[in-house]
Amino acid sequence: MREFIGYGKQSIDKDDLKAVEEVLKSDFLTQGPKIAELEKAICKYTGAKYCIAVSNGTAALHLAVLALQIKPGSEGITSPNTFVASANAIIYAGMKPVFADIDARTYNVDPEEIKKKVTVKTKLVIPVHFAGQSADMKSIARIAKAKKLFVIEDASHAVGSYYEDGGRIGSCRYSDLTTFSFHPVKTITTGEGGAITTNNKKLYDRLLLLRTHGITKESNKMSQNHEPWYYEMQALGFNYRLTDMQCALGISQLKKLDKFVKRRRAIVDRYNKAFSKLENITTPHEEDGLKSCFHLYVVKIDFSKIKLTRAELMGKLKLAGIGTQVHYIPVHLQPYYRKNFGYKAGDYPIAEKYYQQCLSLPLYPAMTDKEVDYVIVTISKTLGVDAKN
Repeated sequence: MREFIGYGKQSIDKDDLKAVEEVLKSDFLTQGPKIAELEKAICKYTGAKYCIAVSNGTAALHLAVLALQIKPGSEGITSPNTFVASANAIIYAGMKPVFADIDARTYNVDPEEIKKKVTVKTKLVIPVHFAGQSADMKSIARIAKAKKLFVIEDASHAVGSYYEDGGRIGSCRYSDLTTFSFHPVKTITTGEGGAITTNNKKLYDRLLLLRTHGITKESNKMSQNHEPWYYEMQALGFNYRLTDMQCALGISQLKKLDKFVKRRRAIVDRYNKAFSKLENITTPHEEDGLKSCFHLYVVKIDFSKIKLTRAELMGKLKLAGIGTQVHYIPVHLQPYYRKNFGYKAGDYPIAEKYYQQCLSLPLYPAMTDKEVDYVIVTISKTLGVDAKN
């Protein structure tokens, strides 16, 4: 029986298992040396000055917004084409989430739409690097500078991606902070996990405090010198720590990141060559000069012109052993956002049209060429077209 091909999957090898096993045999399972080791490795890879490892990508977004200490009641702008965590983090900080529609080709937030949404209350922009491709950060950075806005890059999809100028996403050259996710379907994994990078020492210190209950044990940061056991809670923080076991896995995975990205892009090339020949399918557009890690491979299908609904197509592919997914239901259409902020269908027409047609196909480094061919042939036949690779 053919093994099921999911839309995403972690790639774990003997080196990863060995790295975790060594921690399990060590003195520290958490709050040990592997945390700083992972943070240092991420800084080296991205070029950022500082990194804070946290328990997941949502925690990274939450702390990044809180670290900016923006006044409650302010507004933050993000994309409607994202997982809910991007907008939720704005709400967690007592701010109002505002959306800007997406670019019809890249599916990233459109800088021109951001301009239209800026008000006197706007203090923050969170562009999302959807599917791994960088948003237009040069334009967004210019808008932010002119309007005196903070910028947090949600790079949950973009571990291993590059800007158009060749710099690695995570360097924060266009932002105050960048957040990552290391969920199993992302480019590298720590199981659950995330990280924040920044080049601002004050933000870094604030993040360290917020990550661990708002507590510090550093004598030079406390209100007065005390006995060795003393600690101070200086802010309302959280327990968003990452374990040494997870960090060991992350360190091992990071060494293979470029190889993972190379394989993902090779699969994307095979998909593009095959699916670009089919009618009623739009393959992903990658802007000139950018290099995406391709966390997702999203096609658009004009379901009005084929004999299947999206649900029917997904069902047929599942029976054939192929998993697919939809990324994403526009955040503003979620019941919580409709009820609490008054958003409705029609508010962001480009994102909504994209949602009606999008479908994520299997993409992960461990996919074999044979599996890639099977996906191509099966999808093509299901749509009534024979494909030859």
